Amino acid sequence: MVEGILCLWFNRYMLSPSPNSSKKAFSRVALVGKLQADGVEERLNDLAKLVSGLGCEVFIEADTAAHLGLNSYPTKTAQDFAGAIDLVVVLGGDGTMLGIARQLAGSNVPLVGINMGRLGYMTDIPIQSVKDTLPKIIAGEYEADTRTLLDAVVLRDGKKINHALALNDVVVNRSGISGMVELSVRVNGSFMYNQRSDGLIVSTPTGSTAYALSAGGPILHPHVAGILLAPIAPHSLSNRPIVLPQDSVTVIEVINGLGVIVNFDMQSQTNLQSGDKVEVRQSDKTIALLHPSKHSDYKTLREKLHWNEYPSTF
Repeated sequence: MVEGILCLWFNRYMLSPSPNSSKKAFSRVALVGKLQADGVEERLNDLAKLVSGLGCEVFIEADTAAHLGLNSYPTKTAQDFAGAIDLVVVLGGDGTMLGIARQLAGSNVPLVGINMGRLGYMTDIPIQSVKDTLPKIIAGEYEADTRTLLDAVVLRDGKKINHALALNDVVVNRSGISGMVELSVRVNGSFMYNQRSDGLIVSTPTGSTAYALSAGGPILHPHVAGILLAPIAPHSLSNRPIVLPQDSVTVIEVINGLGVIVNFDMQSQTNLQSGDKVEVRQSDKTIALLHPSKHSDYKTLREKLHWNEYPSTF
C-alpha cells in the first residue's frame, strides 16, 4: 500500500513533463516565410520542428508552402487564419510582415516576426536567438503591441476604382521618367496647400521609420495617435512634414503630372491621372505584434539606426 502511494507520488511530482504538456498560450501556429531568401526552406523546417516540439499544431501558409515546395505540414491560406490559427510566425523581413499583416488586419490573429532581412523594425527577433525567444512567447511571455493601419480609397470622377489598406504608408508619387507632380491636399474638407514635388507620403506611426523617414519626416512612437504627411523633395523648401490627428481625413487630388501612381506599402499600386483623388483615413482595423518580454522601442531604434555608435575621435 505504502509502496503504491510512493510510486504514484513519484510519477506525479518527480518525472519531467513531456514537451507536449508544457504551458502554451498558443496551440495552432502558422508559419509564413520570405519567398526569395537563401536557406529559407531549411530555416522554416527547423522552425516548424521547434514549434511542433513545443506541442503546437503547425501549419504552413499556402503561398509559402507552394513556392518553397514544403509538404511536411498541413497548409492554410491567410484568408482562413481567422478562428483557425492562434499565432502567425513570420520568417523574413519587414516586407514579408507587411504583406501578411495587411491580409490579417482585423482578424485578431497576432503576429511575431523573426528577422531574415536587413533592418527589421517589425521582425525584431534575430534568427540567431529564435530557439531561446520563441518558446517563451508561445508560453505566454510576451508584450503585445497594437498597430493602426490606413484605409485608402482611389476615386475617379467620383467613383471608387480601388480600395486598399496600408500598415506603413500610402504614397502618391511620380514615376521614374516623369517630372514633378502637382497635388492639392485637403484635410477634413479644409484646403491645406497645392504642392509641387516628387510626391507625398501619408504614413502611420509604424511607417514613420520607413519611406517617410528618408523624406525627412519625424519618428512617431507606435502608440502616438497620429497620421504623418511627408512631402518627397518638394519644390518649396518651406513645405515640411506635419503630424495630423488620428481622426483626420486627407484627400489628395492630382492637379497635374504624367505617370503618377499611388502605392500601398509598396505592395500594390494604382495608376493615376489628373483629377483623380486619393482619400486616406485611419482604418478601424488593427493588427497585434508580439515582442519578447521587456521589449523596448527605444532599444530597437538605438540598434537599427545606430544611435549607440559614436564617431571616432582623432
